[in-house]
Amino acid sequence: MLIAATLVVGGCATSDRSDPDRSASGPTSAPTSPSTTPQTPPPVGTERGALTAQQPGAPTPGAASVTTIRYRSTSGVDGGGTEVSGTVFVPEGTPPPGGWPVVTVGHGTTGVGDECAPSRHDDLLGSIRLVKPLLERGYVVTVSDLQGLGTDGPHPYLEPNSAAYDLIDAVRAARFLVPDASTRWAALGVSQGGQASWAAAERASDYGDGLQFVGSANLSPAADISGFVNADGNVEVTVPQQMFLPTLIAGLTMLHPELNADAYLHGELAANKDTLLACTGPAVVRKLSVAQKLTPEDSRPSTPADVDRMRGWLDELALPKVRAAGPMLVVIGEKDTVILPQWTREAVVRACELGDVVALDAQPDQAHADSRAVPPAVEWIADRFDGIPAPNTCGG
Repeated sequence: MLIAATLVVGGCATSDRSDPDRSASGPTSAPTSPSTTPQTPPPVGTERGALTAQQPGAPTPGAASVTTIRYRSTSGVDGGGTEVSGTVFVPEGTPPPGGWPVVTVGHGTTGVGDECAPSRHDDLLGSIRLVKPLLERGYVVTVSDLQGLGTDGPHPYLEPNSAAYDLIDAVRAARFLVPDASTRWAALGVSQGGQASWAAAERASDYGDGLQFVGSANLSPAADISGFVNADGNVEVTVPQQMFLPTLIAGLTMLHPELNADAYLHGELAANKDTLLACTGPAVVRKLSVAQKLTPEDSRPSTPADVDRMRGWLDELALPKVRAAGPMLVVIGEKDTVILPQWTREAVVRACELGDVVALDAQPDQAHADSRAVPPAVEWIADRFDGIPAPNTCGG
């Protein structure tokens, strides 16, 4: 989930992961902040995805135009209105009949500060690798920075409703910007963005009204990380998992202001928190040296009550929550030491029980957010736009 320059990081409480009573088209606030009052009214109808700013972005091979944007969306934390920044890429050539299909991209973990907004960097902090093969296919590509990255307010890291709204409204924003863009859209996400693309698939039928969803490709998705806390209450994490723990704690603190970070970050992890949160500059290259100093005690919750609280908070974020509006591809790497393969397999089992169409692709030689997963995922998306029936491993 957290990708450094030299290192790939990226009796407990439980919660009901389904939400059968939510509105058919309105936003759903995160269950973590029931008393939060929206600061601004949420956008409705054509206000969703409406552009509030735009300017030319850095030229990109294969793109006829690149535009950085700000657009309106909805907070999954309090249900109010918010603004989000991002980037829209238009492919070269002539739009097909019906317009350019649109792919909304969920980026991997970058950090929680404004400097970690992908749109502020020519390479989108590495996510340009997801954009280029989609442009080659002739798709409009829209990459949301996600709420709080590059815009006002903190970033609700891994809060699924916010992520879903951001990706869906990015499709609307692209269509406001590009008259030749189609209503047909797909999602592609990696790691944190894989959770976002999965969440977007679940909200596509209600919040995505007026658009035609064809499918979601979720690579190394952070769909359910509650496995950090074992059923017996033990917390055993890998060093790569420890490396992104400060980011997770920062996101959870937004949802739970009562959270005491000192209960979860100790020793070298606490002393180097700012280094591990960095996404640019000299601090990035220091991450490997920090990793070499970490011990299991650095990330062990202080008390059993802290363990229970952590498990409950992570359960609240976990997917699936409801049946997805279309087929999904879920790719896991058997060598993933950040999002453990078994966590994602269990999430897929629950998705299948909800009636989802899921193609689970387990790659024995791949690690977390492996670049080799991208080309097959783009092919899978192309098949969905072409109307080819989606493969389904549920019940297989």
